[in-house]
Amino acid sequence: MARVQVALVAAGFRRHATYRQATFAGAFTNTVFGFLRCYIMLSVADAAGGAMAGYSGPQLVSYVWLGQGLLAVVNSWTMLDLAERVRTGDVVADLLRPVDPLWTYLWTDIGRAGFALLTRFAVPLVVGAVAFDFYVPQSFATYPLFALSTVLAVVVCFACRYLIGLSAFWLLDIRGVTMFWVFVSGAASGLYFPLAVLPEWLSTILWVATPFPSLLQAPLDIAVERGGTEHALLVCLSQVVWVVLLLLACHWTQSRAVRKLVVQGG
Repeated sequence: MARVQVALVAAGFRRHATYRQATFAGAFTNTVFGFLRCYIMLSVADAAGGAMAGYSGPQLVSYVWLGQGLLAVVNSWTMLDLAERVRTGDVVADLLRPVDPLWTYLWTDIGRAGFALLTRFAVPLVVGAVAFDFYVPQSFATYPLFALSTVLAVVVCFACRYLIGLSAFWLLDIRGVTMFWVFVSGAASGLYFPLAVLPEWLSTILWVATPFPSLLQAPLDIAVERGGTEHALLVCLSQVVWVVLLLLACHWTQSRAVRKLVVQGG
């Protein structure tokens, strides 16, 4: 990795490492909601005879607690500051820098995800492992595939949030777009419930036609070994496709946005 990219990743890590109280509060909140979600899932599984949509009790436990940790790593609910910089005109300074803003934001976001992995991911996972019986992967290949899927999930989520930020070039106020994204991504990414509980036709559409399952459902299914190694490889391949498509969309949209750039007051 080039020195510039390393510096940007380190800057993203250091920036979020300064918010210690917010990190503690976030980890505590994720842990509390982990207990709530876990007991609800296990209650539904018990009522259904011990499993829910093909997930056993230990698989549901791992699904919930890994999801609570990944929520901060993927960070789908927090928008980039790109829209605010567009609104104030500060984006002009970003465009004058030698590094494309798309890559600047991407590398710093990866640094943020690295810090979240050490804090917001680890704390709920440790608490959940102490309080419940986790599902332990049976295949060694699951671990690197889960790590790869998590990295791809971070990039997919970044690209989606970058596109939302770019919409500020046309809208200026993106609160409506943001609210729509938060609602849809929460329901369609597997955060609230596994997508397998949905009707098969709806679940298939989400997997094939939208990037939402790539955010959380994909790494969580790999971690609980739903479908085996071949299914995990197929899931990672679909995430790679979404990464390529979304980054190309970001690049194309940014080039269109810059053409119509008008700096307020400048």
